[in-house]
Amino acid sequence: MKPSSVSRRFGAVFIVVFALTISFMSMYSAWHNFLPYQQLVRVGDEITTGRELPGPISRNITFHLRSAGAFFSAGGNNYRELTFTAGDTTPVALKPGQLEMQMRLFGFLPLHRMTVNVVTSPQVVPGGHSIGILMHSEGVVVVGEAPVLSDGKKYFPARNAGISAGDVILKANGVKVQNESQLQDLIDKCGNKGNDIILLVKHGDKTIQMKVDPVLCDKTGRFRVGLFIKGTAAGVGTMTFYEPQSQIYGALGHIIADNNSGQTVNLRDGRIVDASVKDLHPGRKGQPGEKLGVFKGNRDIIGSIDKNTQHGIFGRLDKDIANSYYAEPIPVAMKYHISEGPAEILTVLQGNKIEKFNIYIEKVITGDEQGKDMIIRVTDPALLKRSGGIIQGMSGSPIIQDGRLAGAVTHVFINDPTRGYGVAAENMLMEVNLINIKKDENIAS
Repeated sequence: MKPSSVSRRFGAVFIVVFALTISFMSMYSAWHNFLPYQQLVRVGDEITTGRELPGPISRNITFHLRSAGAFFSAGGNNYRELTFTAGDTTPVALKPGQLEMQMRLFGFLPLHRMTVNVVTSPQVVPGGHSIGILMHSEGVVVVGEAPVLSDGKKYFPARNAGISAGDVILKANGVKVQNESQLQDLIDKCGNKGNDIILLVKHGDKTIQMKVDPVLCDKTGRFRVGLFIKGTAAGVGTMTFYEPQSQIYGALGHIIADNNSGQTVNLRDGRIVDASVKDLHPGRKGQPGEKLGVFKGNRDIIGSIDKNTQHGIFGRLDKDIANSYYAEPIPVAMKYHISEGPAEILTVLQGNKIEKFNIYIEKVITGDEQGKDMIIRVTDPALLKRSGGIIQGMSGSPIIQDGRLAGAVTHVFINDPTRGYGVAAENMLMEVNLINIKKDENIAS
C-alpha cells in the first residue's frame, strides 16, 4: 500500500473520530442542560428523570440506580442496586431516602448523574386570600445603609452609632416614629440646630437608646444619617397555601427586598393581616398593573412571618381561614407532575372574594431559578378584561393543575402582562420542611 493511501485512510478515520467526539460532547452538554441534577420523587411514585426522553435515544440509555437500603422496587422485588433500560422496567419509590441515578449511552458512555430524593409530601389547603404584610408592628425598619457624601468625604453616622439592617427605630427624641418622611424631617431639624438625634432602637432582643450625629448631605442639602428605612407596611400579596395540622403557611412565592438597596428585608417580627382589594390598575405593555389593597394595620393579624426566602414568606397562622373552593386539603405536585397545558389560579380582584381563573402553563423550566420554575399565560377572558393579565399583588396566587397544587404566580413579563413566571410548590414546601429530604450518607459520591 502506498504511503499516500495510508495517510488518506488515517486522515479519514481521524475526521470520523473527531466528528463523533464533537457530536458526543455536544450531546453531553445538551443533556446536562436538559436534565436536573436533583430530583424529588414522592413515595409510591415511579422513579423517572423528570423529563420525557427522546424515543430513539432513550432506547439506548442504561440507567443505574443505587442506595444504601431497599428504597425502591421493580417487578415485585426490592433492590439496593439495579441496572435497567428504559421500557424494561420502571422502579417505584418505597420509602424516604436518597438514590443515585447514573445514565449511560450504549451502556458505557456517561451521559448524566443525578441525585433522587424520595420524600413524603403533605396535603395542603390552597390559598388565594389577599393579605397585607407588616414588617413590624410599630416604627420603621432599617433595610440598608448608604454613605452620606459631605465635603467630598463619605460618612456613616448611623453605622458608627451601632445601628444596622434589621433594626427597628421606634422613637426619635421621644417622639413615636410613624413613617419614613417623619423620621427624615426630625433628623434634618436636629442637624440644622447642630444637635444629635436620640433614637430608641430595637436591636435584636434589646431596646436601646442610640445617639446619632446627622451629617449634611451635599447632594440633597438635608441632614442625613446614612440609612435606608422602610415603613412597617410592605404591601399586599396573596396566600399560596397552608398546612392544616401545623398551621404553617406560604405566600408570595418570592423574597421581599428593599427597592432602594436591594437588600433582603428582615421580617423576623413581621405579621400578615387580612387585606381587601378596593380597586385594580390593569396591566399594559411596559406598565405593570397592580391591586390597590387596604388593611387595618395590626388589628386584623392572621399570622406571623418567620422566614423571608427566595421562594416566598412563611410563618404560622393565628386563626383559621377558609377557602370557598377547597374545603379539604389537596395533594402537592412534584415538578415531574407539572406539564405544559391548562391550569387555574385563585386570587382576589374585589373585596375579599377569592375567584378562580384559567391559565396555561407554557413551559416547565429545569433547575431552580428562584421563583421561575414555569412560564404561565393568562387565558381567561374575564381576568384579561378586568386586570389585563398578571398584576402586582397577585404574587403568591396558587396555581392548580390536575387537582394538585403546582405552584404560585411570582412575576409578570413587563412587555406582556398576559404572561409571567411561577414557582414550583415543592420549592416552597421545602423552605419550611413540609417536604423534608432525608440524606443517605452511605451513597458514594
